[in-house]
Amino acid sequence: MTAAERDPGLQPERTRLAWRRTTLSCTVVALLAGKQALHGGATPAGVVALSLSVLAWLGFLRVANRRVQGMGTSRPQPMEVRAALLAAACTVALAVFAAAMLF
Repeated sequence: MTAAERDPGLQPERTRLAWRRTTLSCTVVALLAGKQALHGGATPAGVVALSLSVLAWLGFLRVANRRVQGMGTSRPQPMEVRAALLAAACTVALAVFAAAMLF
Protein backbone atom coordinates (compact mmCIF):
# COMPACT_ATOMS: atom_id res chain seq x y z
CA MET A 1 0.00 0.00 0.00
CA THR A 2 1.44 3.37 -0.99
CA ALA A 3 1.07 6.67 0.82
CA ALA A 4 -1.48 7.81 -1.79
CA GLU A 5 -3.66 4.78 -1.01
CA ARG A 6 -3.47 5.19 2.76
CA ASP A 7 -6.84 4.95 4.47
CA PRO A 8 -6.65 6.91 7.77
CA GLY A 9 -9.85 5.33 9.05
CA LEU A 10 -10.99 7.02 12.25
CA GLN A 11 -7.57 8.43 13.15
CA PRO A 12 -8.45 12.05 12.16
CA GLU A 13 -11.64 11.85 14.26
CA ARG A 14 -9.74 10.49 17.28
CA THR A 15 -7.16 13.25 16.91
CA ARG A 16 -9.88 15.90 16.68
CA LEU A 17 -11.52 14.52 19.83
CA ALA A 18 -8.16 14.51 21.63
CA TRP A 19 -7.66 18.18 20.77
CA ARG A 20 -11.13 18.97 22.10
CA ARG A 21 -10.41 17.13 25.38
CA THR A 22 -7.12 18.96 25.73
CA THR A 23 -8.84 22.29 25.08
CA LEU A 24 -11.41 21.46 27.75
CA SER A 25 -8.60 20.63 30.20
CA CYS A 26 -6.87 23.93 29.46
CA THR A 27 -10.15 25.76 29.99
CA VAL A 28 -10.62 24.12 33.39
CA VAL A 29 -7.05 25.04 34.37
CA ALA A 30 -7.61 28.66 33.31
CA LEU A 31 -10.87 28.84 35.28
CA LEU A 32 -9.24 27.37 38.37
CA ALA A 33 -6.40 29.87 37.99
CA GLY A 34 -8.96 32.67 37.92
CA LYS A 35 -10.67 31.33 41.01
CA GLN A 36 -7.33 31.04 42.83
CA ALA A 37 -6.26 34.54 41.80
CA LEU A 38 -9.48 36.11 43.05
CA HIS A 39 -9.95 33.89 46.12
CA GLY A 40 -8.11 36.06 48.64
CA GLY A 41 -8.90 39.35 46.93
CA ALA A 42 -7.55 40.79 43.72
CA THR A 43 -3.88 41.53 44.39
CA PRO A 44 -1.75 43.11 41.63
CA ALA A 45 0.38 39.95 41.32
CA GLY A 46 -2.74 37.79 41.10
CA VAL A 47 -4.26 39.99 38.41
CA VAL A 48 -1.03 39.87 36.37
CA ALA A 49 -0.78 36.09 36.72
CA LEU A 50 -4.45 35.74 35.79
CA SER A 51 -4.02 37.99 32.76
CA LEU A 52 -1.01 35.99 31.57
CA SER A 53 -2.92 32.76 32.13
CA VAL A 54 -5.80 34.04 30.01
CA LEU A 55 -3.37 35.01 27.25
CA ALA A 56 -1.76 31.56 27.32
CA TRP A 57 -5.21 29.96 27.27
CA LEU A 58 -6.29 32.06 24.29
CA GLY A 59 -3.08 31.16 22.47
CA PHE A 60 -3.71 27.48 23.06
CA LEU A 61 -7.34 27.83 21.93
CA ARG A 62 -6.18 29.41 18.69
CA VAL A 63 -3.72 26.60 17.96
CA ALA A 64 -6.25 23.92 18.90
CA ASN A 65 -9.03 25.46 16.84
CA ARG A 66 -6.83 25.69 13.75
CA ARG A 67 -5.77 22.07 14.23
CA VAL A 68 -9.34 20.82 14.73
CA GLN A 69 -10.43 22.68 11.61
CA GLY A 70 -7.50 21.18 9.70
CA MET A 71 -8.49 17.68 10.78
CA GLY A 72 -11.87 18.14 9.08
CA THR A 73 -10.42 17.69 5.60
CA SER A 74 -10.26 14.37 3.82
CA ARG A 75 -6.44 14.38 3.89
CA PRO A 76 -5.29 16.34 6.96
CA GLN A 77 -1.86 17.93 6.79
CA PRO A 78 0.71 17.26 9.52
CA MET A 79 0.84 19.81 12.30
CA GLU A 80 3.29 22.63 11.68
CA VAL A 81 6.33 22.78 13.93
CA ARG A 82 5.51 26.38 14.87
CA ALA A 83 1.99 25.41 15.98
CA ALA A 84 3.31 22.48 18.03
CA LEU A 85 5.86 24.73 19.74
CA LEU A 86 3.20 27.35 20.48
CA ALA A 87 0.86 24.72 21.97
CA ALA A 88 3.69 23.39 24.15
CA ALA A 89 4.71 26.91 25.21
CA CYS A 90 1.12 27.80 26.17
CA THR A 91 0.81 24.61 28.20
CA VAL A 92 4.07 25.25 30.06
CA ALA A 93 3.12 28.90 30.59
CA LEU A 94 -0.21 27.88 32.15
CA ALA A 95 1.63 25.56 34.53
CA VAL A 96 4.15 28.26 35.47
CA PHE A 97 1.48 30.90 36.05
CA ALA A 98 -0.56 28.45 38.13
CA ALA A 99 2.48 27.71 40.29
CA ALA A 100 3.17 31.43 40.62
CA MET A 101 -0.36 32.03 41.88
CA LEU A 102 0.09 29.44 44.59
CA PHE A 103 3.12 31.22 46.07
